[in-house]
Amino acid sequence: MPIDPGAVGATSDKVERSWTSTDCLLYALGVGAGATDAAAELEYTTENSLGVSQQVLPTFPVILGIHALRGVYPKIGPFDHAMLVHAEQSVMIHAPLPVEGRVSTQATVSAMWDKGSGAVVTTDTTGLDAATGQPLFTLGASVFIRGEGGWGGDRGPGKPVDPPDRAADHEVVYATRIDQALLYRLSGDRNPLHSDPQYAAKAGFPGPILHGLCTYGFTGRALLGALCEGDPARFGAMSGRFSKPVMPGDTLTVSMWRIDNGDVAFRTANQRGETVLDAGRFSFAG
Repeated sequence: MPIDPGAVGATSDKVERSWTSTDCLLYALGVGAGATDAAAELEYTTENSLGVSQQVLPTFPVILGIHALRGVYPKIGPFDHAMLVHAEQSVMIHAPLPVEGRVSTQATVSAMWDKGSGAVVTTDTTGLDAATGQPLFTLGASVFIRGEGGWGGDRGPGKPVDPPDRAADHEVVYATRIDQALLYRLSGDRNPLHSDPQYAAKAGFPGPILHGLCTYGFTGRALLGALCEGDPARFGAMSGRFSKPVMPGDTLTVSMWRIDNGDVAFRTANQRGETVLDAGRFSFAG
């Protein structure tokens, strides 16, 4: 039985998740913090440096929303998870996260689009402080499931607008590690697509690929540093589309353009000049 387009509106159970200082440190290392200059991002990679208060990278909520997201996918019907690839991701921060806490998350299927060769399933996940009920973050995600389209439904939105046709206002270059996916998976995403060569081959890849959310975290670090002076309280919302897989060991260049409404368009490319994350939009407190 194929996936059910009538599942739009279905929700997961509410899931409570706690996190600790160590979780935040491990996530930061997983997205490359401190890899090239161990003293440059001590607020994200250490908890006891003299004169430095630990902070949480603004993209960390993507880890906290995983369990609610996994809880909503069974609502759309059975499918081969090896055929699922992450297509888009957004995060909106309502308040800077503390280095330890507890959050209540719930995911909702917000749309399903028929792409013919596959289906796009879009979800929204809310994160509320489990003690106070105050909003902490909102996540948006889209996945492309190969082989699950063809039911005659709406194809969905068209191609996103490209960045301005001029030189970027900022560029940041980061190198990923050969073991980057093995390090990132310790934050909770144990999908074997990112660690098992045989599973990756079944999905059509030459080897395990880097988590899209790891690339997303690298990109978020670049935006935070270049535009927010490293201050997570200035980080507003970030969205982007995964356009090409990243292999562990690739070098990522994040290009940023200021646009008319005060937001920033961004794009991430690998060392061969291939775009791996596009349609990027970022809003922040100037």
